[in-house]
Order: sequence, then C-alpha cells, then structure tokens
Amino acid sequence: MPARNKFIIGSVIIVAALAALAYTGFTQSKTYYHTISELPGLQGAAAHQRIRVAGNVRTGSIARLPGRVDFVLEEQGRALEVSYAGRDPLPDTFKDGSQALVEGKMMPDNRFVAEQVQAKCASKYEAVPNAAPVTNAPAAQPSAPGGQTSNGAATQPSGN
Repeated sequence: MPARNKFIIGSVIIVAALAALAYTGFTQSKTYYHTISELPGLQGAAAHQRIRVAGNVRTGSIARLPGRVDFVLEEQGRALEVSYAGRDPLPDTFKDGSQALVEGKMMPDNRFVAEQVQAKCASKYEAVPNAAPVTNAPAAQPSAPGGQTSNGAATQPSGN
C-alpha cells in the first residue's frame, strides 16, 4: 500500500475519533433547566439527564451528615429533597431561606442528587426601598477667611 493511502486512512481515523470525542463531551455536558413543578412530569430519557433546578432553601431543612448535606428546596408551594455530596464546599451564602441553584440528577426515589450547589447573595445586599442614599465621603468644610478652616485651625502654605 502506498504511503499516501496510509496517510489518508490515518487522517480519517484521527478525525473520526476527534469527532466522536467532541460529540460525547457535548452530549454529556448539556444541562437542562427545569422548575420543581416540572420534575414529576419528566419521563424517559429526560428524567435521567443532568438538570438544573432553582428554589429557596426551606428554613430548618439543612442537615449536615457524614459525606453529604441534605436540604429541601421550595418553589411555588412545591418541595424537592436534595442531597449534595460534591467535592467543593458549600458557598458561604448557602443558608436557610437563601436562593439556591442545584445541578445534578433525579433519582428513582424522587430525591435529587446535586453535584454542584450555587447560592445567590442574601437579601441583606439589596437596596432598602424609600431610603436616603448612604455616603461614606466626609462632609466638605468651607474655608474661613484668613487661611483658617471652619474649625479655627490655621492652614499651612504648601511651599512649592
């Protein structure tokens, strides 16, 4: 077999292998967003795909167990039991009442196993309605005549 044919066959095999790897990586990295109320209606392959779900952490539901953290997400009167056994620590903003986004898979027993947990900033960072803006800048003091400030201290010439 001539060297040119071997080169063409080798190139085709390499391109096919790269295309297969790219397709596999793409299909495994897809994540669909669903609401808690949509989860019971998922059927077939959609029920076993990697999905994202958002909700508020139910107050008092966070249970730190050996090797995992269990909690309940709530959204529009629906609840979802979540188990997180990921490698990364939970965010500092993850606490009772916080908004969380979990990414993982639904299990046959209707428990969600999260591989990633993200928590949104707490409401304490939101602006207070109808409040005057707070400034940290010191108030400017007008200069008094004769090189003195309004508190009576003399100012020094710059000596340029």
